[in-house]
Amino acid sequence: MLYYSGFTRRIGDVDEGSTVTDFLPAERARGITIQSAAITFSWPPSSANAQPPSNPLPRSSVPHNINLIDTPGHADFTFEVLRSLRVLDGAVCILDGVAGVEAQTEKVWSQASAYAIPRIIFVNKLDRDGAAFGRTVKEVGARLGVWPAVCGIPWWNAEGKLQGVGDVVGLRGLRYAEGGDGKQVDVFKLQQLEEDDQNLAQELRKARTALVEILSEHDDEMVEKYLEADEDHLLISSTDVTESIRRCTLRHPQQIVPVFAGASFRNVGVQPLLDAVADLLPSPHVRPDPEISFGGSVRGGLTELLSGKLSVTTAAFSRAGKTLSKDKAPFALQNLEACALAFKVVADAKRGVLVYVRVYSGSINRNAALWNTNLQMTERAQRLMKMYANDAVDVDSIPAGQIGVIPGLKATRTGDTLISYTGANPKVGPPSPMNSLQLRPIDVPPPVFFVSVEPSSLAEEKHIKETLELLLREDPSLHVSLDEESGQTHLAGMGELHLEIARDRLINDLKAKARIGNIEIGYRESITIASTEMNEMFDRDVGGKSSKAGCTALVSPSTGEEQGTASTRAHIFNMPDNNRLIVSTPSLRADGWSFDTEQPGLPSHLPLQTVLQAFQNGISAALARGPSHGYAVHSTDIKVIFEPSTHVCPNTTPAALSSAARLAVQRALQDSATASETLMMEPVMLVTISVDEDSMGSVVHDISSARGGNVVSLGSDDDSSVVERSAIDVSRIYAPPDPFAGGHAAANAATGGSALRQIVTRVPLKEMVGYLKHLRSLTGGRGTFTMAVDRFERMSTQRQRAVLNEMRGDYT
Repeated sequence: MLYYSGFTRRIGDVDEGSTVTDFLPAERARGITIQSAAITFSWPPSSANAQPPSNPLPRSSVPHNINLIDTPGHADFTFEVLRSLRVLDGAVCILDGVAGVEAQTEKVWSQASAYAIPRIIFVNKLDRDGAAFGRTVKEVGARLGVWPAVCGIPWWNAEGKLQGVGDVVGLRGLRYAEGGDGKQVDVFKLQQLEEDDQNLAQELRKARTALVEILSEHDDEMVEKYLEADEDHLLISSTDVTESIRRCTLRHPQQIVPVFAGASFRNVGVQPLLDAVADLLPSPHVRPDPEISFGGSVRGGLTELLSGKLSVTTAAFSRAGKTLSKDKAPFALQNLEACALAFKVVADAKRGVLVYVRVYSGSINRNAALWNTNLQMTERAQRLMKMYANDAVDVDSIPAGQIGVIPGLKATRTGDTLISYTGANPKVGPPSPMNSLQLRPIDVPPPVFFVSVEPSSLAEEKHIKETLELLLREDPSLHVSLDEESGQTHLAGMGELHLEIARDRLINDLKAKARIGNIEIGYRESITIASTEMNEMFDRDVGGKSSKAGCTALVSPSTGEEQGTASTRAHIFNMPDNNRLIVSTPSLRADGWSFDTEQPGLPSHLPLQTVLQAFQNGISAALARGPSHGYAVHSTDIKVIFEPSTHVCPNTTPAALSSAARLAVQRALQDSATASETLMMEPVMLVTISVDEDSMGSVVHDISSARGGNVVSLGSDDDSSVVERSAIDVSRIYAPPDPFAGGHAAANAATGGSALRQIVTRVPLKEMVGYLKHLRSLTGGRGTFTMAVDRFERMSTQRQRAVLNEMRGDYT
């Protein structure tokens, strides 16, 4: 079982309770999560020396193995969240009880919905002044578009301090020792609460009634249990309520989300939350079938493939150009020992490069040969480990459904698929199409800022290059390119903070001696006219060996329309920045053999998948620098024509094919730019700004008039537009009162009861640099915003001229 947390630091009363997942120096210095960290623990505690509280809490009796991934919350580190979401079975969404549902929460919530991940919510920091649990519950419905099912409520004392939580499912109160670490818990049944705290007892009845009502609207079995209990909400057993919540949580799309209360720093409410993780979130065995593809064409599920239900033609199963018989083809599937996704790469100072993997089928064993289907190469897993934050334990195998770490892999990157296959040749890998099997890749958002990186001396050039390569393996949302005119290396990232952290890693952690330039915006450029066909024959020594290969390339502006689909003679790949690659192989079949028996096919050491991957690598390098302004190329169609009879020689290698494609596309781009100058494109951000009612007018005016923004929508938590958008009637949501509320609830009261307003707008990134300081001056320090890349737009001639003049230092 797997789930992620926004900022949980301690894990209940288990042995790993002291584990801190923010272990990087930069994380501790800044007080934020930068890198996702994985830990493994058992709940309930299975260790012999783990002592339960004096009054045992209601919890599952069977220990569960839980892999926890703690992810960042800052918008600049969205990719860290995305690659973690990709491998999750379930998620715990942590909300700040003072700030409520924030704009970044909505963004991550929608990302989790896209991956169909079941979620539960924990409203944290209720021990702080100004916490408003009830208000946050209402915001869950209004802004996240789901019905909150309140399963735990805060238990306040007379002075307004959090002393425990009310268990709505179990109809009991859990009071924690004041000033303790959360291990000493007193449990009060509902009858005892009648004497000790009548207000909590009354609120628990209301909460249980509301919980059963909302479950009955979405679960027919709960209606039956309600009728069996003589329509008494309190008589339904906690087991039946839990099972009903689980059914609703696992349904997709998820319409009901369980909500729990607590304060993680004091461990208040953490144990019931972990019980909920074990009871409500799914195990790997009940999750949807992982998506796979073969060479970008055949798509389906991994379980479908292994069970023989996925339609993959027998002719596609071949080895060294020889098609396997119908009887032997199923055995090719049976030889698949394991399939895993590398979702994270970390450079550890003590252990070297660590590759985090999620195993989806079979088991990865120590010393297993792993075929990387993305890079078309074999690496050996000489050691396997399980991570406990920054500590590690060696293991013999990583079974399906688990997360583990493989140290020492030389080339594997984030998003690569690794398979273990019995009898595979280490050089050419498993038979086709198994050698091209890929799990659903991790989408990498485009970088929009960049800095220049220059080694402090010639002796440092090699070290700088190696450390940058390592940074890219760690974080694929970083991009490195070379400015051939200036000789500078450019490091691009998602935001200003993202690049600051990368700079800190480069200089402080990886000990690179380099000069880092100022942060600049990463524009794009686009061609306006098609080029002529460019023939290229690469003939040079590569690694001391003669190598020769060729291809023909031409480029044209992208029309944004589909132009045919992939076939046996044309292979279409979507590239970053809205570019598209079309590789035409007129004389080749899907297995690499020629249609004409008299014409040569591909040699055995160059299977078609390797050729296509080589072309993608070379063309990606060519598109990294445009022909006019040096920015990455955007919205361009690239067609490569490949004929083995003219483009393949006895000494052709993948590296030579990649170089030939790069040179051919560079010449084609230059040809197009010579005929008609390229246009610059700038990143336009989708910005969500949260402000109070009084500041809304000035903020909208500033965005529209001073920054060239286009307001998309205006709304609030309480207005009809939000209700319509989320299809949730907020007035029907149960939420306990907030007798000691402050923070966002108090701010609303101070402005006449109006809620925070949300402004959704599209603004050029250039106008958003340093915007936070300006927004705070307009809103008295209360305004916040998040932004993400919406698209790249072509700049007008006047604006392009102004931007180019500013970069040259000419402001006239």
